[in-house]
Amino acid sequence: MAPYATGESRWFRRFRPSREAEITLVCLPHAGGTASFYLPLSELLPPTVEVLAVQYPGRQDRLREPCIESVPEMARAVFDVLGPLAARRPVALFGHSMGASVAFELAALLEREPGTPPRALFASARAAPSLHRGGDIHRLDDAGLVAELHLLSGTDTQILDQHELLQLVLPSIRSDYKASETYRAEPGAPLRCDIVALTGEADEQVPVEEAAGWRQHTTGGFTLRVFPGGHFYVTDHAEAVAAAITDTLCTAPARGGPTSG
Repeated sequence: MAPYATGESRWFRRFRPSREAEITLVCLPHAGGTASFYLPLSELLPPTVEVLAVQYPGRQDRLREPCIESVPEMARAVFDVLGPLAARRPVALFGHSMGASVAFELAALLEREPGTPPRALFASARAAPSLHRGGDIHRLDDAGLVAELHLLSGTDTQILDQHELLQLVLPSIRSDYKASETYRAEPGAPLRCDIVALTGEADEQVPVEEAAGWRQHTTGGFTLRVFPGGHFYVTDHAEAVAAAITDTLCTAPARGGPTSG
């Protein structure tokens, strides 16, 4: 398969194209994040799992494009490009923080389309949609927004200390926070695909019990995986996260209650 089909190149980064791929893992970044956040994870997955990391508009090579300030609109934009690929090969979704909400909306769109239901949704570092609390970080001035980013440690601190670079990235970060904090899941039927909720045991933003709430959003299987670390536990435990993904996608899925690992 060519690295990109028509229309994919703006939205997706395929770090390791694989002729052995049996399933596509679509990875959606956190607020202020970029596709490159998923490069380390992609290198740890088997060749049967090919990562398509989403690049939202308004950052890096899409800097001149207008940002999207709505989670459902983000999901719809990704769906419009992903649909043809999902019809050819099974897909699973992985979203971190805000990306988990985008993945949830994307999964619902895929399940409505004949022949394209996702095999699984990995919801990382995000409270269940029914428990989302909102927030006002996107309303802070630039100094307040930067202070929040320092606390989360999810943005390269070297960028935060360079004024010119900071002015380039702050608009997309603020836009993403607005999308994340104003998101409200519409009432509706739960998903049918399996959900794996992943969270850091020391994540002050997402208590473990709020991550466990994802169980209510599927009629399929549910698993809860708890890792050491905080909101960006994925950075320090990429191998364990890759193993959890591999266990779910490359072996018979386990059904039943939550587990920790």
